[in-house]
Amino acid sequence: MGLFGRKKTTGEEKKTVKISEKVEKTQAEPASMKDLYSDAGKLKTSEGKTAAVSKVKRIFSQTYRIIVKPIITEKVTNLGVENKYAFAVARKANKIEIAKAIEETYGIKPLAVNIINMKGKQVRYGRMAGKRKDWKKAIVTLPEGKTIKVYEGV
Repeated sequence: MGLFGRKKTTGEEKKTVKISEKVEKTQAEPASMKDLYSDAGKLKTSEGKTAAVSKVKRIFSQTYRIIVKPIITEKVTNLGVENKYAFAVARKANKIEIAKAIEETYGIKPLAVNIINMKGKQVRYGRMAGKRKDWKKAIVTLPEGKTIKVYEGV
C-alpha cells in the first residue's frame, strides 16, 4: 500500500492501461469523413444503435449576477402603466445580457431594454464625507398583456 491507502502501480501496469485506452479510441473512430457527417444529428448508444439527439435549451447561467434587484419606487410604479419595469443590474452588464436574464428569470422576452448609469450620491456621516457606489439601472419594456409580479410581499 502506498501513501493514503492507494495501491502502488508499477510502470508496466501503467503502460498496459495506456495501450488498452489507445486501442479503444481507435476502434471508436469512424472509417471516413462521410461517416462523421452522416451521423451528425444522431448519438450512438451502447448497443451500437443510433438515437436522435434532442437539442438542449441553452441556459443563461449568469442571471443571478446580472439582475441585482427590482426597483420599487413611486416613479417606477407609474411606469407599470406603460408595461415598463426597472431593475438594478450589474455595472458591467449590457442590454443583451439583461434581456436574456429577464427572459430566463421571468419567462418573458422583453421588447426593449434601456440602461442608465447612476452616479452614487455624496453622503456625510458627521464630519466624515463619502460617496455611495455608482450603479446601473435597466428599464425593461415588456409586450402588451405580459406582466411581472414584482410587487408581491411589498
